[in-house]
Amino acid sequence: MTKLKSVWLQDQTWEDVADYLKKEEIIIFPVGSTEQHGPAGPLGVDSFAAINLAEDAAKETGVLVTPPLWFGDSPHHMDFPGSITLRTETMVAVTKDVLCSLAKNGFRKFLVINGHKSSNLAGLTTALRSLHQNELQHCVLTLADPLYLAKGIASIKETIEHHAGELEISHTWYKHPHLIKQEKLAETRHINLEPILSSFVNPDLFGKGGGDHIEVFWNSKEQRAFTPNGSFSDASKSSPEKGKLYHEYMVKNLVSFIEWLRQYDGPIGKC
Repeated sequence: MTKLKSVWLQDQTWEDVADYLKKEEIIIFPVGSTEQHGPAGPLGVDSFAAINLAEDAAKETGVLVTPPLWFGDSPHHMDFPGSITLRTETMVAVTKDVLCSLAKNGFRKFLVINGHKSSNLAGLTTALRSLHQNELQHCVLTLADPLYLAKGIASIKETIEHHAGELEISHTWYKHPHLIKQEKLAETRHINLEPILSSFVNPDLFGKGGGDHIEVFWNSKEQRAFTPNGSFSDASKSSPEKGKLYHEYMVKNLVSFIEWLRQYDGPIGKC
């Protein structure tokens, strides 16, 4: 197999992909969002997270990456200009169409990387479970999310982490320093969510242990009211150095997982 000059599927010819498939079955599908990330972070924070993780893990393992999905399940951000959302059912349909297309070509092992922590999981999990039960029983379908992939490194943060928090702003700062408005970091602030979402709210997405939790949903108008600048978390202690540690930790985990995935054929082997 000729070594690929790029890990990105869109950079290949169809003959390059056919050659790749003679030796490899894995492909990564990065999924993000385009939504507000406070006064300091660009709209593409979540997409950049998925793209950068996918690209660097792919470079180390020699696997291909699909073009990214730049849009996510983001209705709660729609009162902030520039935010774009997919309906959950649209995300399910798009994910199914992308993976079924690739499976028809011969790909059999899929790693979806979700950069939009937690929020895309409803659609992505629904799509992957349905595909594996029905259309793609012969495939291996997997899903990674920084919310679970980075728990072992989250202790580097100095503040409570929620939307547009210290870790994800640091991640973008490390990879795309020109996109962070450093002068705006002082305007980010921690929002006390308990009066808004009850004492059962999870205020720190990367908090140790966590307590009993009940989800209370909010819409975009309510979000604009309780956080007028879009910030949920104090990101003033963000840094590219933290972003590097956070990124490299997750890439290491992804590389280890991909190497395992190469050998894995599913609980009952190939169908």
